[in-house]
Amino acid sequence: DGCFWHGCPEHATQPASNTAWWAAKLAANVQRDRETDAHLHAIGWAVLRFWEHADMEVAADLVAQSWAKAQGAPRPDR
Repeated sequence: DGCFWHGCPEHATQPASNTAWWAAKLAANVQRDRETDAHLHAIGWAVLRFWEHADMEVAADLVAQSWAKAQGAPRPDR
């Protein structure tokens, strides 16, 4: 996820102009991310999110671990 668009607690910034509009826009992005994650979890998906500044090797390792774990997990009815 991009730090600006998805509200990274370490690197997100607020634009200096039109601040009310941007605050609402960026808060809506974060809320939509949460809703999307909840929906995907509810239908059996594992959701992994990584900040744009994350170490990609670490992120890739976490994806591989999640994939390996999912291979042995029972699948929910769809």
